[in-house]
Amino acid sequence: MLELAILGFLYDEPLHGYELRKRIAALTGHVRPIADGTLYPAIKRLERAGLLGRDLQPGTLAAPRHVLTLSPAGRGELLRRLREPEELFLTDENRWFTLLAFLRHLHDPAEQATVLRRRLTFLTQPASFFWDGDRPLRAADFDDPFRQGLFTIATATSRAEIRWLRDTLALLESDG
Repeated sequence: MLELAILGFLYDEPLHGYELRKRIAALTGHVRPIADGTLYPAIKRLERAGLLGRDLQPGTLAAPRHVLTLSPAGRGELLRRLREPEELFLTDENRWFTLLAFLRHLHDPAEQATVLRRRLTFLTQPASFFWDGDRPLRAADFDDPFRQGLFTIATATSRAEIRWLRDTLALLESDG
């Protein structure tokens, strides 16, 4: 998730580490706070892989800053990850939101639609937080208002996303 966010933000424009960290933190929010001890090793891994470059630029008021840029290989890697996301990026909501934040970089509506269709398939399969044998339990199966709330919120969220996915797929497929 972190590497995808790094590649995605640098696809837009070169950034220094502090600005990149702020953007990633805004995207991932309270779910996954970004520490320097996590971000900078990830940046170094991507640099060693030839996906990022680093330029030293003069600071406006302070010392020179290292500005990170996406290499052509990095652009290709981002597009590959968007085109062929790992299953976890389709099933884990936080990873899905990171993927969705950069899906616009795939310029082919058919490729975008393929990814959205995979998410829609996941969301429309029978699912539950709790099961009774092979039967998924629903909010009405509980007297506990907190579990009922869990199901109510999750169901409403899933329905809204499914509606958005279907609308967006229709739009993408009408343009193609």
